[in-house]
Amino acid sequence: MSVEDLHQLFKSQDVNDDASNENLSEGKRLEKELSNEYPYLYDVYNASTLQNAFSFGEDYKNYLDEAKTEREAVKFGINLLSNLGFVDVASKERLVPGDKVYFNIHGKGLMAAVIGEESVRDGFNILGSHIDSPRFDLKPNPLFENNGMAYFKTHYYGGVKKYQWTTMPLALHGVVQRKDGTQVHFSIGEDENDPVFMFTDLLIHLSKDQLSKPASKVVEGEEFNVLVGGRPIPHKDVSSRFKLAVLQILNERYGIVERDLVSAELQIVPANKARDLGLDRSFVTGYGQDDSACSFPALRAIAAQNKVKRTAVAMLTDKEEIGSYGNTGAQSQIYENFFIELFVKTEGEYDELAFVKALENSFMISSDVSAAYDPTFSYAFESANAPHMGKGVAFSKYTGSGGKSGSNDANSEYYTKILHILDENNIPWQTGELGKVDQGGGGTIAHLQSKRGIQVIDCGVPVLSMHAPFEISHKLDMYNCYQVYVTFLQNME
Repeated sequence: MSVEDLHQLFKSQDVNDDASNENLSEGKRLEKELSNEYPYLYDVYNASTLQNAFSFGEDYKNYLDEAKTEREAVKFGINLLSNLGFVDVASKERLVPGDKVYFNIHGKGLMAAVIGEESVRDGFNILGSHIDSPRFDLKPNPLFENNGMAYFKTHYYGGVKKYQWTTMPLALHGVVQRKDGTQVHFSIGEDENDPVFMFTDLLIHLSKDQLSKPASKVVEGEEFNVLVGGRPIPHKDVSSRFKLAVLQILNERYGIVERDLVSAELQIVPANKARDLGLDRSFVTGYGQDDSACSFPALRAIAAQNKVKRTAVAMLTDKEEIGSYGNTGAQSQIYENFFIELFVKTEGEYDELAFVKALENSFMISSDVSAAYDPTFSYAFESANAPHMGKGVAFSKYTGSGGKSGSNDANSEYYTKILHILDENNIPWQTGELGKVDQGGGGTIAHLQSKRGIQVIDCGVPVLSMHAPFEISHKLDMYNCYQVYVTFLQNME
């Protein structure tokens, strides 16, 4: 079924079957008035909204394909924002209501803001997502050969089930700095005419010992050598002929030598494109949806703002998957520096006490995905408190593990205020925890921002198969996420 066929189907099913309270039995009336449930968005959205959601899904798939790394996400974001009138904050000496600015953080993080009518002393409305995803990075000395084959050594980045990454087409992305100071951007394996790369696996016929291992050790970290070549240079008087052949290709095509690889940032990611999933095309499958499923709606939400009461800000941060460290991670002072710059350029001077009070007056949604209930693996979830696919974004009051360890636990007053705003604007939502208590756990950047006194809550798209090479999201949840973020930026005060 094509997307156009689906649009026609939506129109034919666009009926309003809401029953009035007068036609309800006493029991049904009480149930409607007193109980709480989260409807499927297909039962809430009209034909026009469904069509908008599916169109949004097409844009999202393009983002997944174009922004597989944090550097590519920043490039994508700046292009989108620039086309809508945003300018580099460094180009503005003063900022006034309606100004739109962005800040490029070393090519791997991005801040964007729309200046509000109210003073920034009254606080900011903030969306905080991340743009890095689990992957495999090349080691500093990656290239070697063994038995007529050339490989790159890798080091996995973030939390991965390592065995999931073998025997699939892989692409090489990243940057290399040449000795002359110029930079080379890599993206090999994405074009249909490009070669791809692969981590090999042991054949089933010889896997007796391998299959007796626990899943975490079926393929171990040092075994992730990506196959990159199998043709030697013709000169038989030198060693490492297969390695030299790869270096020769890199030198002829990109002007780099082996020493340049030492300081390079080269990443191995799945080569496949994002695709519709399911006969009805309700889902999207693709790489990096943690956290593209939230960073894209956040980026689109800030891009859609023109006139806001409170200054609206979107954070697209790096290094979340490894603890938000480094000068591009959310723990970096550089993100706060952007808020200081907004304060100074709107207020005319820096007042430290007034600035920290502005942060205390700020509200933030930590825009990160949640773990969708998977009926195939129901033992890991508590259904009543798990987010469900197709019911909208999930608010998580807390994350962490065990006894909420490492969690930001949002204040009830703040949580309630957001929900009331969404209800007043007829925007659906649901809630969800990260699996059963003591089953595992995880975290976001929420606790890092709440340390600054900001009111923060997690809210993001439910995702199936999180951290797998290909994750799954629901198109209606994605569009609902965009609606929630826009409503938050415009109405939270």
